[in-house]
Amino acid sequence: MNFWNGNKSPIRQHYELDILHCLLTATEKEFGQFTLHNDVTDYPLAEDEGNVFNTGTDILVTVAGNTKFAQHKKIVIPQAIAKGLLGYRLLIIKQDKRDKFKHINTAKQMQQLTAGIPATWADADLFRANNYTVCEKGVFGEVFQRLKNNECDYVALGSNEIEEAFTTIAEPLGDLVIEPTLMLYYPFPLVFYLNPKQVELAARVKVGLQYIINNGQLDAIFNKYNGNIVERLSLKQRKALHLNNPILPNEMRDFSPSLLGNS
Repeated sequence: MNFWNGNKSPIRQHYELDILHCLLTATEKEFGQFTLHNDVTDYPLAEDEGNVFNTGTDILVTVAGNTKFAQHKKIVIPQAIAKGLLGYRLLIIKQDKRDKFKHINTAKQMQQLTAGIPATWADADLFRANNYTVCEKGVFGEVFQRLKNNECDYVALGSNEIEEAFTTIAEPLGDLVIEPTLMLYYPFPLVFYLNPKQVELAARVKVGLQYIINNGQLDAIFNKYNGNIVERLSLKQRKALHLNNPILPNEMRDFSPSLLGNS
């Protein structure tokens, strides 16, 4: 089967691949052996990403309600696979703006600043729906240079990906830091989307997910990648500004992250 795993940070690619491999392995007795191809092709155009089921993709992971797939047929497994961690957004900013961000307490203050977001990311529409200012363009690796060039004021990334992104891309540019006091939060569950023709695979994923939830393997994978992330990034001590997520599908409207309890 073809698993499209592009347009995301490397740590998310590894995490999501591990979960898929684990649940497929857990269901071999019932559904048979499998061959898994991990396709990490990046698609800079939203229409190309949304069209992946027509170009050979069988399964992918994305945020629930991703508008790029809204007009395309798919099978959705409405089971969050990362405890809502992607919705806890921390900020990378310029070093000389630390004091400015330290004194931000309201959404109105944040709305006066500009978020740098790569083109086609679902976050862009979400931020705009909450009256936040957005500079949306380019690919993931370029957004930090734009931040350094003052084209935007901050880059908001999921707590599960910000450390790797900072260490490998942002920090080498110099003058950029992870802001230590703020957190943006919105419900942003990661779920499996499947090619509408892959009905049996969808059944296998649904069964396999339940298996690895019940036997603790999903938690083990989460801990392997995210371990003591709550303490390490001081998530409970940060000032949290809440955003609404208008793209959440009806079946996940009541989604509540399990990482910090109710946010």
